[in-house]
Amino acid sequence: MILITGANGVVGRQVMNLLLQEGTAITAVTRGPGSAALPDDVQAVSGDLFRPQWIEAALEGVEALQISPRATGPGLGELLRLAVKQGVQRVVLLSATTVEHPAGEARFAAQFQRAEDLVSSSGLDWTVLRLADFAANALAWAPQIRSGDVVRGACGQAATSPIHETDIAAVAARALRGSVPPGSIHTLTGPQSLDQIEKVHLIGAALGRALSFQELPPERIRQGMLAQGLPEEVPDRLLGSLADYVHRPGPTTSAVEDLLGRPARTFADWARDNAPAFGG
Repeated sequence: MILITGANGVVGRQVMNLLLQEGTAITAVTRGPGSAALPDDVQAVSGDLFRPQWIEAALEGVEALQISPRATGPGLGELLRLAVKQGVQRVVLLSATTVEHPAGEARFAAQFQRAEDLVSSSGLDWTVLRLADFAANALAWAPQIRSGDVVRGACGQAATSPIHETDIAAVAARALRGSVPPGSIHTLTGPQSLDQIEKVHLIGAALGRALSFQELPPERIRQGMLAQGLPEEVPDRLLGSLADYVHRPGPTTSAVEDLLGRPARTFADWARDNAPAFGG
């Protein structure tokens, strides 16, 4: 049995799909009623992992945990203690490249660093996956692309090596099964550094359309996100990182290929896979 926190997230769902295909039993933790959207053969439990004492019974028979720090928040230390008590063997933490390659506000990288410290001192076999910019973050542009040919945003020249969520899931699944050496940290990125303008063009190529990027002031983007009801943390995370990536691109590594024995999937691959979300 493998327990996945953040089960309704982009990576959590991909990991579940991979493990289910292999016949692995899954317990998925969601906050609130999100369990209704999970596959029928997943054991779903709902609750607040910021106060995880309730989950102790669900950890019985669990071999490995996948941890999303945003899902566990300040409850991570207690969750790990309960996992050790119940005989869990392994933990895989989804961290961020900003721990090693700073970008944006330091407080966000510090949150991931604290999670890494808790995991590495938990007494469990552990693997840390430091993740680059998700290719799936580009889905935020989908409403604009469905309604026109211009994507309006800030920091068009901000460059990262966006990673396909299926690559994250493939590495995470291997680590959860114990096929990645314990006590290791891996920085996972896509194979190519791209700025936002280039990503928009690649989405256009997948759709057979000529898309363009229009630069707007960061504060205008911030106010627009807040007007949509997003918490302040969301534009703080996004815009702070983008501003730094204009001057210092995010890292590019070969870790995905090293761990999986095949090349990492490109952003162009991701754009083709997700073309229907953009109206293609």
